[in-house]
Amino acid sequence: MHSTLYNVHAFEDLALGQSESLMRTVMERDVSLFAELSGDANPIHLCDRFAANTKFGQRIAHGMLTASLVSALLGTRLPGPGAVYLSQTLTFLAPVKIGDVVTARVEVVELVTERRRARLFCECLVDGKAVLEGEAWVAMPPTRAKA
Repeated sequence: MHSTLYNVHAFEDLALGQSESLMRTVMERDVSLFAELSGDANPIHLCDRFAANTKFGQRIAHGMLTASLVSALLGTRLPGPGAVYLSQTLTFLAPVKIGDVVTARVEVVELVTERRRARLFCECLVDGKAVLEGEAWVAMPPTRAKA
């Protein structure tokens, strides 16, 4: 999930309605590595036999793996390097399955000039259907960050 694309924005560069997105195919390896890194070894993510007996009928990706795509956008594209993640709300609307192509998108919906803060609507979609929605608050550095 490494990206060499960095958008470096100063607070003054941000505008209401400005948005960025990225697409990612959730692979078996991603789920395994996320489980190892996070310690979340819930068998609904890792065991075909267990997951087959759940309401999903198959293994699903960790919700926070999907949410991490939002973090990737905030840190690399909008607002980009130097932005500090202050808070995030998330609502998980549908499962993400291994092999799904997830489109993560963020959009600037509020700017607080005196505090150099931005609120962004965040969503992840699979086949055009929302699987995650929420909002994030970020603080911007006093000057343009160097990437």
